[in-house]
Amino acid sequence: MEATSKGEARRARMLELIKANGRLSIQEITSALQCSEATARRDLDLLERSGPIIRTIGGAVYEGTPAQPAAELPFADKRQAQLQEKERIAETAAGLVSEGDVICLTGGTTTFLIARALKARRNITVVTNAVNIAFELADAEDVQVVVVGGVMRAKSYELIGPLAEIVADRINITKMFLGVDGVSETHGWTMHAEMEVRIAQILIRRSGEVFPVFDDSKLEKTALFTIMPLAEATGIITNRQPDGWLARACEEHGMAVHVPERLS
Repeated sequence: MEATSKGEARRARMLELIKANGRLSIQEITSALQCSEATARRDLDLLERSGPIIRTIGGAVYEGTPAQPAAELPFADKRQAQLQEKERIAETAAGLVSEGDVICLTGGTTTFLIARALKARRNITVVTNAVNIAFELADAEDVQVVVVGGVMRAKSYELIGPLAEIVADRINITKMFLGVDGVSETHGWTMHAEMEVRIAQILIRRSGEVFPVFDDSKLEKTALFTIMPLAEATGIITNRQPDGWLARACEEHGMAVHVPERLS
């Protein structure tokens, strides 16, 4: 009984730390709680089954309540979450692309999958500030790739900074597919990193149409910075028909809703 109580106390403290910090690595947990990596991993598995955390490669993030800010995950962790839904969203987005379009893809796991879905297209241009997206399209013979320069941000592979902003502000874009970290009725479309938001806002101004792409795990999540108000999107591309406040907003502001056929 004493061992069980000790374990429960340790897990309670672990949950407090993850909640307070948003995310913790295994190393940070073992250092803070003076436990082994094996113990930390077992405790995280238990907490994931019973509490509001998500296990990641090498640690965990706090999922929280709708009022909690969204926690930022590295690209490798994001890519595995809701993978099938993101692939279907990507195929739906690719279906909106026509020959001759100039497409913008910001960084993100769903936009990366859109790039993959566009590789066989002919006579399109893809503008991106994400080096992994550019690399994915490098062998697409009939896709012209324009990379916005700048300094790479490791978590997202996005190029940011003054150079990126100068280049982005000189490009004319037909359709922009915008990756987001959260969407809420109050704060609109949001991202974690200020410099990524600045690039996105410039690219939005240069775009004829803007489509946020997201799965339903982003609903009611608010990241640190607002990219644009909810109503400024041309349409949304997501994995299921919206309801509640998002459905009302789409109807009120004339935002088109695109969902995969198998999920519509």
